[in-house]
Amino acid sequence: MTEETAMKAPGRMSVWAAYFMIYVVWGSTYYFIGVALRGFPPFLLGGLRFAAAGLLLLAYSGLRGERVFRGSLVRKSAVSGIVLLFIDMSVIMLAQQYLSSSLVAILAATTALWIMVLDVPMWRMNFRVPSVVGGMAAGFLGVVLLFMEQLFRNDGAVRHEFGVVLLMLGCISWSLGTLYAKYRSCAEERVNEFAGAAWQMLAAGGMFWLCSFAGGEVSGTRWEDVPPSSWLALAYLVSFGSVLAYTSYIWLLKVRPAAEVGTHAYVNPLVAVLLGTAVGGESITGVQLGGLGLILVSVRLAARLRH
Repeated sequence: MTEETAMKAPGRMSVWAAYFMIYVVWGSTYYFIGVALRGFPPFLLGGLRFAAAGLLLLAYSGLRGERVFRGSLVRKSAVSGIVLLFIDMSVIMLAQQYLSSSLVAILAATTALWIMVLDVPMWRMNFRVPSVVGGMAAGFLGVVLLFMEQLFRNDGAVRHEFGVVLLMLGCISWSLGTLYAKYRSCAEERVNEFAGAAWQMLAAGGMFWLCSFAGGEVSGTRWEDVPPSSWLALAYLVSFGSVLAYTSYIWLLKVRPAAEVGTHAYVNPLVAVLLGTAVGGESITGVQLGGLGLILVSVRLAARLRH
């Protein structure tokens, strides 16, 4: 599909609704993860979220006529789901025990930079433009500033810098998973696009459940003590964050230019920061704002280069 064809998108309201999903809803999930973690331990939350979302999306894929039980589709999607969703979301939820949702969202925006650094076959293209290399350097400088700020915070035994390192490992994992999907995906997965996403979620959900049982989270959870706000946050993450936003993203990639769709990478942190400060009562420092600015500039340059 050419960009000219893609621009002839169905219904303007449908396009706006899809952009709302990947801009606002995806950006808001950082805050709602924090709310859900007040009642659920991290791995149990991941198991509930992705198992439910995966089953819903698998049912939807079947109704669309996709071939949902192809062996190669399930295997490849499972690998992507474990590397992309399980590891990355585990890290995000664990990091939010040390960092605010706003700071987690800011640091998660560096994923675009890690993809460029780790995409070895594209090095000649990625590093040919001096301004883009400078933008990448600025982005990593932003990460260093945020790390140093957390390192010198004095909150007793809380190790904020550990949260930054943990989150960077998660971003690297997501980038490696993205590159695996890029270079190892087959035509069958592209045809069964929603079924592939469903199996990714189910594979991630299965891993979360294994870790939850192994770590005693299931047996140690007093379900009656889980506050209603955490249940509502979980429902939001399943329905809006995982099912609707992800399918909106896939649909937009078919009907709008990829460069335009990719702008969610630098809108999501802004939404997360605004929501975290306005609703969650989180504070953001001048250093964090400076780091956010550097990272968003670098992500914008990375998106422009890729497309």
